Amino acid sequence: MIVGIIGLGTLGRAIAAGLREHATVRAIHGTNRRAAPLPDHPHVTVGSDNRTLAECADVIVLCVKPFQVESVAREIADVLTPEKMIVTCAASVSIAQVRAWTGERVQVIRAMPNMPCRIGEGMTVLAPGEQATEQHAALVESLFATLGRTAIIDERLMDAATGISGCGPAYAYVIIESLSDAGVKLGLPRDVARLLVAQTIMGSAKMVLASDTHPAALKDEVTTPAGCTIDGLMELEEGRLRHTLLRAAVAAATRSATLTSGQG
Repeated sequence: MIVGIIGLGTLGRAIAAGLREHATVRAIHGTNRRAAPLPDHPHVTVGSDNRTLAECADVIVLCVKPFQVESVAREIADVLTPEKMIVTCAASVSIAQVRAWTGERVQVIRAMPNMPCRIGEGMTVLAPGEQATEQHAALVESLFATLGRTAIIDERLMDAATGISGCGPAYAYVIIESLSDAGVKLGLPRDVARLLVAQTIMGSAKMVLASDTHPAALKDEVTTPAGCTIDGLMELEEGRLRHTLLRAAVAAATRSATLTSGQG
């Protein structure tokens, strides 16, 4: 299995890193045609031509920006064959658009991975096109399952997934940074504060994934009467943390739907 990645930005590199033990990975840097070695990823063969990569790859992953997808798809269209498959990781670009730009020669599956794919702890949401078979979907899901967890949804929900899991790591990093700063304010060394916060967030997330218990019930288990936690939670409610996070995800999802028209 040869996986070709067009576009080695942040996301493309994360996917390349995650697949290193599960597929032969070939990649190019994208539409700027720069070819350079990747010191951190010696398993990735880096080239400089979209068409050459598309000819040799079984699965072609488009990791360019949304407004670049059309030009790349049209460029590689005539070297595609029905045996190949395109996975597009660009927000806003529909399966129908990619199939039209490629002459409807290949099956297309939309994917929205996130940054933790780099370390095998990612979340990838997949939306197979109507023409994609169960075998196509299973193949792509098996590839991305090596990068973390996967979920299959209807294409109409992809913008929502982008706003939550696609952009979600950035929200989590802000929370980790803020709580780490609080640790420093309270006298903890910076590295200790960061460790405390990151491990706490990771452990809490794993408890949610490992349990059918609602997060609110897990929160209540930590919140003892007249204890410290309830005071902290009151401050979060005063600062409208819930409302702010909800608005952030909705804003990101709304923006996701418009990216093909600009430089997002």
